[in-house]
Order: sequence, then structure tokens, then C-alpha cells
Amino acid sequence: MLASPGMLASLESAAVIGVQASPVHIEVDLCFGLPRFQLVGLPDTSVKESRDRVHAAIRNSGFEFPQHRIVINMAPADVRKAGSSFDLPIALGVLAASGVVLTRDIRDVVIVGELSLDGTIHPARGVLPIAVAARQQGAAALLLPAGNAVEASVVSGLRLLPVRTLAEAVGTLNQAREEWPGPPMPDSGPRAACDSGLDLADLRGQAFARRALEVAAAGGHNLLMIGPPGAGKTMLARRLPGILPPLGFEEALEATAIHSVAGLIPPGGGLLTERPFRAPHHTISDAALVGGGAQPRPGEVSLAHHGVLFLDEMPEFERRVLDALRQPIEEGRITVSRSARSVVFPARFMLVAAMNPCPCGYAGSATRACRCTPPQVDRYRARISGPLRDRLDLIVEVEPVPVGALAGDNPGESSGAVRERVLEARERQARRQSQLNARLPARSVQKACALDSGGQALLERSAERLSLSARAYHRVLRVARTIADLDGAARIVEAHLAEALQYRFVE
Repeated sequence: MLASPGMLASLESAAVIGVQASPVHIEVDLCFGLPRFQLVGLPDTSVKESRDRVHAAIRNSGFEFPQHRIVINMAPADVRKAGSSFDLPIALGVLAASGVVLTRDIRDVVIVGELSLDGTIHPARGVLPIAVAARQQGAAALLLPAGNAVEASVVSGLRLLPVRTLAEAVGTLNQAREEWPGPPMPDSGPRAACDSGLDLADLRGQAFARRALEVAAAGGHNLLMIGPPGAGKTMLARRLPGILPPLGFEEALEATAIHSVAGLIPPGGGLLTERPFRAPHHTISDAALVGGGAQPRPGEVSLAHHGVLFLDEMPEFERRVLDALRQPIEEGRITVSRSARSVVFPARFMLVAAMNPCPCGYAGSATRACRCTPPQVDRYRARISGPLRDRLDLIVEVEPVPVGALAGDNPGESSGAVRERVLEARERQARRQSQLNARLPARSVQKACALDSGGQALLERSAERLSLSARAYHRVLRVARTIADLDGAARIVEAHLAEALQYRFVE
């Protein structure tokens, strides 16, 4: 039987802003008056639509919907509430205010979930950041869709209450707290290495490009490959994750949180086990690449966090889209500003790009004639701005593989063997400076990348001849340091520097 009007229920939920969750306090008041369902507290359209889902879900779950004026306040009022994950806390608030849920003050339990009309609870976006926020604010438990339970279980010390229906959620809240399950044991072990089935052993030839790929992986450097169609640029790029170290637990947690906010974690999915590899099409907009929208969502640069962002046919991307990469490449994050607030998304990725030498793809080819005029070639290459090109650590030419090499039986070196060298080089960097060479700040470059007199003279001559900027100068030093780490050398010698310089300039 329904309680008399004038009853107030209080619950806790959360709104995801960027990749962080912010607490949302929900109050439900039943009072005398004509039947009305009113939402206040800056809800957007998706939240306002919850009134119909909540009404149908309560009735179809076997409960009586109160025929009174219902006022629901969502605080703080200056934070816009978006998404369907407020359906479940609103429905439980209505049932708590009407006496079906026995406890009206449920502020120590964070509740999220989307309702269907029959009372089934669907998985929600952003549950991992919400679980982290719930633990930080000292919540007694997190009531969440069963499809998000594995995702949230990676947060240690938080009691989870997974439910599949509204009726099950009511039953759980009406249980004695002693009957609730304890916090699960999170899997904090090392992530498995990438095993996508793509192996460098599949490639024939391309010794120079393979070496550049190894150097890029060892130091976390950005890479641009230039070559005709069919030379193997995409094959090389797609095998890069296979030679990178496995994700650490903290890295996996950060990457999974971003994919959770974007709604890319499948039901029952947990931590990411492989480094992200994102390859957007060249028609992508700048908002889709770096993030944005009325309610800012992470873009491809953030989805590639701790992984690889591959831009195939790089000059075909719009100029403003490419130039939007400059901030995340330098800072490892992207700031999306809107009138109400600014949101910061992490974006620490390796940029790997591929392009043809000219519009037709055969400039300089010994087997096929190029149909492009010099002005066409110049315009094509100029689509990549100088400042962006300056941020690419390695630029390599990928030549076509001779038919004889393709028909050979000798496989190339496997990804596993290359990964071992990459791991050793990264361990040397961690011991020396606690970060990858590509991320060394300018003030630390001179100390970590000290040259002898011969190396310094070579670099000065090359810098003048190639018109290297200060940024390019430091990037050459970082690449040389990575080559020395692959060789196990304590200091950079002229051979390391000479190899780094040959990756810097391509006609």
C-alpha cells in the first residue's frame, strides 16, 4: 500500500563529465496535487525522457505508480545532467518515497542504470569512472547493471550490487546490509601482451622500415611512412601494437575508463588487455578526432590513449583536423572548451601516419611513371603543415618489395623477438629517467642525451644543413638516445646520431 503524500526520499548517483564522475544528489518528493512528474536541476532531453521509461518500468515490474505530484530535484543545479543512467535512481527514489523501498535515505549507495519499459536494467556508460568516484567518496556500495559488474570490479575496496531488473534492485535495497556481498578482488596482475595474430614475421623485406618501427616502439616516438601504394605501410602500422609492452594495470585502468565513457566496453567486459589501435577514416571531423559535442565526448586521440593512433593517407585529412593534433602530441591531453565548462581528456598516444609520395602515388618509382606535375606534388605534401611535420620524430621511405622477396620462404623476424628488445630498451629508460625518451622535457634532454665532441659537431652541421628547428633538434637527440638504448650503450655515439638524422629528412 502506498504511503501518504508528503514523503521525501534521497539517493546518490553520478554524472560523468569528461572522464571524471561528479556526484549527483537526487531528491524525490511526493505531495498533494494533480498527478505530475516534474524534473528540476538542469536535466537535458535524455533525462527528461526518463519520466516515461520510469512510469512504464514501475508498472510493468508489478508496483503501483503513485498518483500524486512528484517533484525530483537533481543537485547540484549548475551541472547539466545527461544520459539515461539516471533512470534507475529516479525509479528507486519514487518507490522509496512511496514506501515500496523501505529506506528513504539511501545516500550511502551510488545508483546508476538505464531502464527498459519492462523493468529490465541495461548497461550504462561511464560506470568505471563512477565506481572510482564512489570509492573516493566513501560510498557503502554501488548499485549498478549486471552487465557493468565486471567493468566496475577492477576498483578495489568497493562493494558492488549488480542487478538485472527493477524488482531485483528493490529487493536488494530492502535486504539487510549484512546480506550484501563484500568487495570483489580486482585483477591487478600484469596485462597480457597483444596477441592479435598480426606478426612482423608476415612481412618480407622492408628492413629499413622495420628498424624505424622498432625505434619508434622503444622510445614512444611518432612515425611517418612515405611510400607508393602496396608497399606495406598499413601492414607495418597494424603490427606496431604487437611489439609494444603489455599494458600495465594503471594504464589499462585509464584506457578502460575512456572506453567506458565512450560506451565501447561490451556487456560483461572488463579491463582492456591490449593497447588501443585506432585508425579513423580521413573524412573524420575535428570534433570526432579530438573530442567534442554539446556534452563533450572523448575523440579518437583519447580512445588511442596508451596505444597507437594510425592516420592512413594523412594528406587526405582536412588541414584543420591535422593541426588539432598539435596540442595532444605535445601535452598528452586535449582540452575541449564549451560555454559552460572545459573538459580535459587524456591523449597520450603514439602517432603513426602513412602517405604516398604524390597524389598518384608513384613519384620516384622505378617501375611506374608518375602522372603528377611538380606543383601538384608540392600542394599534396604541403597539406601536412610544417609545425605538425616538425612533431614527427621519424620519417621513413617505404620502398616496394621486389617480387623475388615476396616469393621467398624465409620469414622475417617475429614480433616477439622485437618486443624483447623494445622491453629492454624501455627498462633502461625507466631506470635512467622514469619516462620514455619521447616524453623527455627539453630541460632534461641535454643531460640524458649528452654527446661527445664528434657527435656535437655532426649534429650542428646537420642542423644547419637541414634547417632544423629547436623542436626538431631535440627530437633528433631523443631518437638517438633511443637507438643507443636499443644497443645497450650508456652514451650516444656518432653512429647512433647518424641513424637518428637519417630518419629526420626525406626528399
